[in-house]
Amino acid sequence: MGGQRPAGPLTTAAGHPHREEFTVSIISSPLPDAERAVAGTALQGTLVDLLDLSLVAKQAHWNLYGPRFRTIHQQLDEVVTTARDYADRVAERAAALGISPDGRAVTVAAGSGLPEFQQGWITDDDAVEALVRSFAVLVGRLRARIEATAAADPVSQDLLIGLTAEIEKQSWMFQAENRG
Repeated sequence: MGGQRPAGPLTTAAGHPHREEFTVSIISSPLPDAERAVAGTALQGTLVDLLDLSLVAKQAHWNLYGPRFRTIHQQLDEVVTTARDYADRVAERAAALGISPDGRAVTVAAGSGLPEFQQGWITDDDAVEALVRSFAVLVGRLRARIEATAAADPVSQDLLIGLTAEIEKQSWMFQAENRG
């Protein structure tokens, strides 16, 4: 059940060992190794995407301008709160499965599938469209993870389903800002 064998040292991007770390988990997993790997991959990818989403929304929040500044500024904070809350839930689910979650900046930068967000000032219209694009990509990635975890881990799947519903709701609200 859930145990892993030592994997050896990790390496930096340049290929140099930087510390000895083994993949032996101190937490036993309720899942067999194969199912644990599927759930772990889905949860880690989701964690990275959510941390990036929280940073994208904060970047927009800080650089926003336009006639709808106040309402979108506040709405962006809601996205940040949602992303951070779910990132914590996802990381804790991974830990409960004996998987060490990795939310380091280098991991987020290397692993996020969200579109890159522009640097500098951004109009309210452009910020909304950028968030809508990010939501669309994230929802697609989440739905693939929902499908992948269906047989492997229905508990993780349930978490991903709840998150997807929340992201789809945020997407709808942002789309309503620029349509009409």
